[in-house]
Formats: sequence, C-alpha cells, structure tokens
Amino acid sequence: MHVVQRASDAEEPGEGGQKPRGRVTFLRDELALSAPCMVLGGHLRKKREGRGDLRQQVVAQELGWSESKVSRIESGLNAIKLDDLERLFSLYRVDEENREPLRELALIGKRPVWWKPWSGITTAYLQAVLSFEDAAQRIRSYEPQYLYGLLQTPEYAEALIGRGPDESDHAALVKLRQERQAKFAAAQGKELICVIDEASILRPVGNAQIMRRQVQHLIELNKDPRYQLRLAELSRPNLPLEVGPTTIFDFAEALLPTIAYSENFDGGLVIQDEATVDRRVVKFDELRAMSLNPSKTTQKLQHLLQSKYHR
Repeated sequence: MHVVQRASDAEEPGEGGQKPRGRVTFLRDELALSAPCMVLGGHLRKKREGRGDLRQQVVAQELGWSESKVSRIESGLNAIKLDDLERLFSLYRVDEENREPLRELALIGKRPVWWKPWSGITTAYLQAVLSFEDAAQRIRSYEPQYLYGLLQTPEYAEALIGRGPDESDHAALVKLRQERQAKFAAAQGKELICVIDEASILRPVGNAQIMRRQVQHLIELNKDPRYQLRLAELSRPNLPLEVGPTTIFDFAEALLPTIAYSENFDGGLVIQDEATVDRRVVKFDELRAMSLNPSKTTQKLQHLLQSKYHR
C-alpha cells in the first residue's frame, strides 16, 4: 500500500499549547518531497504563524479548502497553484515586495525535473533525495553497508541495482545514477563529505575486479577538493555508529533548514524536526572526527587495494 506516515508535525501546537519543532516524514512509493516546494511551504507557514493564532483549520475554513490541503502545501508535499498562492497572500497580508520571490518558488516547484524520464521506475524517497541533492550546497553522508550513490562506479551500481526484482529497469537505474553523479560534478560550489565504513569496502559488491576499480575510483575522488572521504576503521573502538545510515543536506542562503535523511529496506525517512536533526548532526560530526582524515583514508584505501583486491 502506498503510504506517507508522519511521526511528528510542526504545524500546530500540541497539548498544553507547546509547539513541536518540526516534522518527520516516512516515504515509500508516492508523494515525494520537492526542495522548492518545501522552501515555499516553510515560508508560507511562517507567514501564517506571523498572523498570531491563525491556525491551519481557520485558513482552510476561510478559503474553502480541506485542512489537509493547507498542511500538505506547508509540508512541501503539494505544489501550489498561483491562484491559491495569491489567496494565501491576501489572507496573510503579505506585501507586494515579499510576494515575488514566493511566486518564483511556486513556478520552480512546478517545472519538470531532470529525472522526470526515470520517474516511473524510481521510488518517492529516491526522488526526494535527488531533489535535495540538487538544492543542497553541502552533503554529509554515512552509509554502513554500501557506498553512497554519488561515489559508485557504474559497475558497482550495476551489481548493486541488479539485486532488485525488476530486471527490465536495472539498466535505466544505472544510467540515472550516472546522470546524478554528472549533475553533482558539474554543479558549482557543492561539497560532499562521506564517512565510508571499512566494512563496505571489505564486503565485495559484484566481484574482486569490480571492487578494485571501485576503490581506485574512491582514491581518485579524494584528490578532488569537492569530495572529502573519511574511512571509519573496523579496528577503531567506540565509534558512534548508532547514527546509522544518515545523509545531511545543508542548503545555501538559509532557504531551507538542514534536513537529515535515513534510508532503510522499506523506505526513506525525511527528518526536519530541528532537535532530531541536531542530534544526527552531532553524532555524524563525532563519527567524522573519529574516522581517518582524507589523506590517511587514501593511504588506507591504497593498502586495501594491494592487500585485498590485488590483481
């Protein structure tokens, strides 16, 4: 069944009038989040909250909408029509000077995305990741089992994707991953910080030849200042691995607050709750600090190349 489950919701006060600080959204197969829509939704929520006690229920009644429509617009789950945006401007008494940037965001949110040709074979949570990667200025990631998608060679990606059930989609998904990497590499000012678990290097994906070329690729990437790769050694005690699979997206010019993302077998968890994001950021930074620095990571990868994946 296609579901979106919210573990917490930022829109309205909880019991005793205390307002939650954010939201957590679990995505499976539909209603993918869009970064431009989330930016716009966040601004609209602030405009509503700036009117004092104007609750979502009141907005819905004033405009003849359902309360869920207001919530989904503010959450970034729905693109908003320009006519509906103008009605919100009037209700929130937004002056003309502040309207134009929000109109532009609404238009951006409705534009076709570059991954549209793959939308029929990609999950909602992957589409959310693609949107965040496009908008983020810095990405911080830790994956305990496999390498982060932006680091994978085509052969590694093919071996990993080949485990999926629908064989007819595998080649297209590999192509998507290559295009995703090319988009990131071509973008100006982006930075990727990855903590690589040593177990993901020692556990082969595909075969030894694929892993050899993959490790060589990591060594080459680590020469590029936009990529910062750090290795979490198996022999290092007390690493804060409880952070689990986590990707943190930092955005420029405070358009969006930092978002954390965690993927598992069943779906993806998009975390906007400020306190939860802060905890993950702290743990990730602890893990990064306790992992090998980029120079020593390259040395260790070269050692693994010779000791485990030699010709």
